Amino acid sequence: MRALIVDDERRARDEMQRLLAPYLWIEIVGEASSVREALERIEQHDPEVVFLDIQMDKQDGFQLIEALPSLMPKIIFTTAFDEFAVRAFEVNALDYLLKPIAPDRLKMALAKLQESSRFKPPELPLRENDRVFMRDGDKCWFVTVNAIRLIESEGDYSLVYFNDQRAMIYRTISSLEQRLPSDLFFRANRRQILSLGYIASVVPWFSNSLKVKLRSGEEVEVSRRSAKAFRQKLSL
Repeated sequence: MRALIVDDERRARDEMQRLLAPYLWIEIVGEASSVREALERIEQHDPEVVFLDIQMDKQDGFQLIEALPSLMPKIIFTTAFDEFAVRAFEVNALDYLLKPIAPDRLKMALAKLQESSRFKPPELPLRENDRVFMRDGDKCWFVTVNAIRLIESEGDYSLVYFNDQRAMIYRTISSLEQRLPSDLFFRANRRQILSLGYIASVVPWFSNSLKVKLRSGEEVEVSRRSAKAFRQKLSL
């Protein structure tokens, strides 16, 4: 499970690294010392859990949560102050750990994490010509993977565009990304996955991002963080 540590104190981040070291099923994919850095790391690594300090230098952990879309990682607060506990659970935090963090208390929080809905065994990857079943209300389709041109995140749901149809399905965009063939699909930004086979044009956009137009007319912004990987993927 991918984890991000957010704390403005280096010693606190190092201590969390030490405490998490025995749990081999947790992969620490990054650290951040501010809300701005945390948002960048989340977009880059898509962690499934964030160990989040509340009081940082200029902003607090709640501001990070407010800046995230409806689909966000599990949040485990790590703080020296107990007065924020009620507010933490109001924003659906998984747990609230007081510093200095006791190993036994961390163990309990990680047990909750393992039981959470996002911690599931990996599913088999799909291939280009596989057929998948989708249902939206009373409508059902069997669709080949290569007919899908765009997927957009809608919280715990995903809006899938294919042929001249679209379907809202109860799957997160991250879970779909893990199953789709990486040579055909690309995670353009936190909210969208596009099919490389449907690209009509690519132009430079703001802040070193890219604007992609699909043959069907939809436009997708490839984020600054993803633009380099996108260029490398499509270059000779």
